[in-house]
Amino acid sequence: MPVSKSEYVSDIWKDGIFGTMRLSHQYILPQSSAKKNQVVFCTGGAGTICSAQVRALVHLGANACIVGRNVEKTERMAKDIATARKGAQVLGMGNVDVRKVESLEAAVETCVTELGGIDYVMYAFFSSSLNLSAFLLGPKMIRGVRRAGAAGNFLAPISHLSPNAMKSVIDIDVLGSYNTLKATLPHLLTSAQKPSTGGRIIFISATLHYTTMPLQTHVSVAKAGVDALSHSVAVEYGPRGLTSNVIAPGPIQGTEGMERLARPEDLKQSMRKVPLGRWGKVKEIADGTVYLFGDAGNFVSGQILVIDGGAWRTTGSSPGKGFNYPDFLLSEDIVSGVKGTKKSKL
Repeated sequence: MPVSKSEYVSDIWKDGIFGTMRLSHQYILPQSSAKKNQVVFCTGGAGTICSAQVRALVHLGANACIVGRNVEKTERMAKDIATARKGAQVLGMGNVDVRKVESLEAAVETCVTELGGIDYVMYAFFSSSLNLSAFLLGPKMIRGVRRAGAAGNFLAPISHLSPNAMKSVIDIDVLGSYNTLKATLPHLLTSAQKPSTGGRIIFISATLHYTTMPLQTHVSVAKAGVDALSHSVAVEYGPRGLTSNVIAPGPIQGTEGMERLARPEDLKQSMRKVPLGRWGKVKEIADGTVYLFGDAGNFVSGQILVIDGGAWRTTGSSPGKGFNYPDFLLSEDIVSGVKGTKKSKL
């Protein structure tokens, strides 16, 4: 049974916006030359967040290729995503190793052969959703949580972080991002020269490296590298029409990270650290994706779109006992018991 549209994309987007070539005013092409569907290539497309992103694009007219390591999971998710729109084409290719550029090149060739090109690329290695749980709950999480097996999905101080563990995260996150870029770049540049909103890439990152999070050195270094890569792509290939941006999700409900790296008894209190007072939804990440890939994002490049309800801003937001965020603010009490106070005269 198809997933309800309300779960993965907002109603503000017009159906079909990725279904036909959107022509600039200076171009007039015959109907026969117009491409019928834009194509998105996505690594990690079988994941909770990425599948919602791809599903939103497919619902709005795109066709898609999703790739991953697990053959059965990736192919099953591709079939499920295809139910988002009648006639949609969604290829699921498993056994793809992003650490090996030749593996990605083979997947890209299949995608281009089957669907006619690649207009959009998303690279996601979702240690971010897991580690943003750590961002909210802090070092006390080491005990009482499930340990994740995938590279990057673990908590460790530098003293316990082996060179091999560090390398595995860098290889998948940074090198994987670079390999995906290199494998798809010729097709993105071709798309960018057409009178359509193609030639765009989004890297999925995180926010924990903005303020530095203990026990997360490996992911902080990797995500900072991904951000830098995206900025360089925007500068070097902007003159050729390509846009490159980053989406940095906050804690998203229903993801593997919330289950693996969060103790149930801590979730309610940690959610209060998010200024908007709730976890994010996969639909909100998908909406950000549609914005950056659609006409609304035509002049947006080299940017980081943080979708976290303001969560990363509240690190260290409680100056001491008795001033816990957001309780003290909501109480409207006057600051007392400290020397550094001043009552407004207004």
